Amino acid sequence: MSGLQGKVALITGAARGQGRSHAIRLAEDGADIIAIDVAEDIPTVPFPGATPEDLAETVSLVEKLDRRIVARQVDVRDVSALTEAVSDGVTELGGRLDIVLANAGIFGTPGKVWEMSDELWQTTIDVNLTGVFTTVRAAVPHMLAAGNGGSIVLTSSAAGLKGVPNYGNYAAAKHGVTGLAKTLAMELAEHGIRVNSVHPGSVDTTMIINDTTFKVFAPDLEHPTKEDVSANFATTNLLPIPWLEPRDISNAVAWLVSDEARYVTGIQLPVDAGMNAK
Repeated sequence: MSGLQGKVALITGAARGQGRSHAIRLAEDGADIIAIDVAEDIPTVPFPGATPEDLAETVSLVEKLDRRIVARQVDVRDVSALTEAVSDGVTELGGRLDIVLANAGIFGTPGKVWEMSDELWQTTIDVNLTGVFTTVRAAVPHMLAAGNGGSIVLTSSAAGLKGVPNYGNYAAAKHGVTGLAKTLAMELAEHGIRVNSVHPGSVDTTMIINDTTFKVFAPDLEHPTKEDVSANFATTNLLPIPWLEPRDISNAVAWLVSDEARYVTGIQLPVDAGMNAK
């Protein structure tokens, strides 16, 4: 894998899960990190959000790799705060921005589309789609000003390529992310900035590993456990596994942002154990 020494990566949703994994993986390759996370609970999300302590742990793990990191507790829906945080991070890390991972996202309470509350629909769209837009809008001017090209990876989902019963809001948002990535690839190619989307399947993080999601996969059990639902999760994949590890997604992202993928742009990369092929 080509090194990322001297490069700066912006990562949203960096306090835990895939975002933290991405920060560690890119730091291992030499990148300095701007880490953004709301680090609080979000209404309509039926499990606890990340915490400031989680974000501090990401900082500690990156610093142990002898890389610099600037962390800010910011909601991607707060345009002015996000723009300021990105600008501050770029300034503090030397005035350049090479990599953007728009990773922040939520997975809400399940329900049929026609039964969803306005709040459930809107919060999902605001975080998972508009939050990606605001991240890109805050970041791209810095990439253009530096004139070094770069790489942007938008975290979509397997649900950004197919429908998902009971999660129409999530699928709609993630399909929007897919379209946004395709468009940005066209708009930014002349500036040497590559844009791709990554499409994880079920990943072993809090977003999936929680009581609400378990209940969807084992509705007949009052309090299903991870062990209870693992076989049902595995049926959604071609490969005989229930879920991927965050590192699996991070390895794909690290390739996409590296020079080994220097001519890869405008693609949708599934990392989903064959979920979309089934």
